[in-house]
This record gives sequence, C-alpha cells and structure tokens, in this order.
Amino acid sequence: MASVTLEKINKVFGSTHIIKDVDLSVGEGEFVVFVGPSGCGKSTLLRLIAGLESISGGELRIGEQVVNDLPPRERGVGMVFQSYALYPHMTVYENMAFGLKLAKTAKETIDERVMATARILQLEELLHRKPKELSGGQRQRVAMGRAMAREPRILLFDEPLSNLDASLRVQMRNEIARLHHRLGSTMVYVTHDQVEAMTLADKIVVLRDGRVEQVGSPHTLYQQPATKFVAGFIGSPTMNFMPAELMEGSASGCQVRAPGLGELALPQSGDDQRPGAGLTLGVRPEHLRLAEAEGNNSFEIVNVEYLGNEVYVYLEPKAGDTLLIHRSEAPSRWKVGQRVALVPELEHVHLFDGNDKALALAKQSQAA
Repeated sequence: MASVTLEKINKVFGSTHIIKDVDLSVGEGEFVVFVGPSGCGKSTLLRLIAGLESISGGELRIGEQVVNDLPPRERGVGMVFQSYALYPHMTVYENMAFGLKLAKTAKETIDERVMATARILQLEELLHRKPKELSGGQRQRVAMGRAMAREPRILLFDEPLSNLDASLRVQMRNEIARLHHRLGSTMVYVTHDQVEAMTLADKIVVLRDGRVEQVGSPHTLYQQPATKFVAGFIGSPTMNFMPAELMEGSASGCQVRAPGLGELALPQSGDDQRPGAGLTLGVRPEHLRLAEAEGNNSFEIVNVEYLGNEVYVYLEPKAGDTLLIHRSEAPSRWKVGQRVALVPELEHVHLFDGNDKALALAKQSQAA
C-alpha cells in the first residue's frame, strides 16, 4: 500500500488547460473515486498518477517519493482499463502472467502470484481458457487479475465497468468492493456514474472543468454539497432546484420566497446576502412531500413512474424548464393530471447563492 499526494498538479495539451491546480491526498488503503461529467479531466488525472501522461506543473508523490519523472513501470501502480485489452491468443493464466514475464520475474514466483490472484478473484477453474470463452464479467476479472498479480502499491481503475450490462455492473461493483475489503489496497477509481461512486468510495472527488469541486465521503457530498453543481450531480434522481428570493432575515435563519411554495423560514444564514437577492433553493426528491392542492399555488402531475418498491412523481415547475421530482414508497395515490401542493422538509432544504455556493446553517456561522 502507498499514499498518493498531488500538489498544484496541472496538465496542458497545446493551448488547452485540462487539469488546473489540483491538490489532493489519497491515504494508504483508501478507496477514492474520481467522478464528474465527460471532459472534466478525471481520466487525465488518473493517467498522470499512472505515468501515462507527463505532468505540466506541480508535484506528484507516491508514498514519500516524487514520481513526476518516473516511468510507469517504476511507480508501483497497476491499471485496469475500460477495455479489457486481453491477448486473445493467450490463456487466462498467460494473460495474468504476462507483465511478470516482461519484468523477468522467476517462474516459481510468477506461478505463486498468478495462482494466489486467481483464488482471490475466483478464476482458478478458468485459467486454461482463452478470452473468447469468457463472459464480460470474467474478462474484467482477468484484467483486474493481471494488474493485481504484479502486486502494485496502488490499483488504478479507469471506468472498468462501462462496457458491461446493468446486471453485470452491479455484480462487478460488489466484486470490486469485496476485493478492496479483502486486500486493503489503495485504490483510485474513475467513473462518470455517480451511483458507482456512492456505493464504492471511502472518499469521492468531484471534478468540474479540470478543478476539484468538492472532496468528501458519500454521506457528506449527499447531505452537505458545497455547490449547486455537486448537489445536482450526486444523487439519483437529481436534486430539485427552483429560484428563490431572499426576504428579511432573522437571528435563527433566513426567510425566502419561492414560486409555488410561498414564504419559507429556513435554518441557513443569509447575513451576507441582500434582501431581494436571487438564490436557488434545492431539495431532494425524498424530502419533497405532496399534499392536496390549496388555492392557486398548485403543481400539475405530468408523469408517474412505478419502480416496484418506490414511485417517482414528476411535476410541472412554476419557474424554470426542469420537471420537479417527488420520490416515495409504493404504492402511490397520485395520478397524472392531478394538481397538488408541494411541502418541502425545511431541515433538508439547501440554499445556493448567486455564485452557486451553498449557504451555511445559521448556527454554524455563529459558532465560527
């Protein structure tokens, strides 16, 4: 195991600045997931750690060693790619042993490591087969085994489940989680799928336009997003957003007015905001309750999705063009065409300022 430390890491391709002043620490034995939309720089950042791309600026350390100029083979990392990249003419055993043979490892050591890795990944009965005789999940396990057999200090995963169907993704997600618990290895994992990030990570790094937007545990990012971007990216279905206007504040929080919701007394601090300032109110689907419509402040139900154990109810917004979503346990009494009132759970409402930064709770601001 080894730690990874990035200090002011930059990557420039020609005139395009891809990675911008990234500071990050990955502790020994941590499972860290880089997540973000396409083009945010997550795979590039992983390739910088692996040594597959040169660093334009900053310092990268693995353990206590600065590795900016070290080639990949000397960094002690193993990498699992999106494509399995298995040699079709080789057996599973030969594929897993290939890197060790290139490193001129003794035959006895190769056999010992391949067999030990095969036991961990439950590949012992497949060692004589060739890739064409394997399922997608088995091929991905072989690709993982090839990296593990080299006993790297760090395992890097670049969207390893993207080519698998939905059921196999769930299966392999569990395999990777069990593998981490069993080995305790330092793992860095890249995905665009926030569900993978939430279910696998000890720590999630949300990237946006080459910068770190927020770092934290899955619980922290879900419950306390630092920005509107993180709030909208983490969580499925996504958080509901609607415009809000700040009214006169109070000692215990602030008052806002939102279309269709009326006036709400929220626990956030609005001390640094002017009355009338435009804010964004955010509330997750499970924290938005439906009630019988009263007066003109009602929302029309435009779709109801039944998912077995839960129901998503989609509502026409009062402002903006994105449908609002209510999530509840099945069965649901709500029907398409009904008009309902929305009642947010105030303790779970988020407020974001004009720069999309989250407003802190009033009591936290006072304590500081």
